[in-house]
Amino acid sequence: MQEVSVEEFAIALENFSPEDTQLIDVREPQEVATASISGFINLPLSEYEQWSDQIHQQLDAEKETFVICHHGVRSAQMCYWLKQQGFSNVKNISGGIDAYSCAIDPSVPRY
Repeated sequence: MQEVSVEEFAIALENFSPEDTQLIDVREPQEVATASISGFINLPLSEYEQWSDQIHQQLDAEKETFVICHHGVRSAQMCYWLKQQGFSNVKNISGGIDAYSCAIDPSVPRY
């Protein structure tokens, strides 16, 4: 699994194109309501049973895929699982949304 820093992710986000890149947030809906970054789809790990069997209909296994959570642990789990499902270009955002708030965009609330 590839790790990217929030700084590397911020650069990629500047050139974000839904045709080429997909963004996944695995935090709980209440966490996303507290702090979020535009463009991410929410697939909470706790709701795995509800979305896992549809992953190939919902996402493209060939696209560059960035995954985020609060600090990087849940997103790493998701990256590992996506790789097992045949996703070829998966990147874990190291430090999660908390690091993004601290280093990139302080307007994103910390919790």
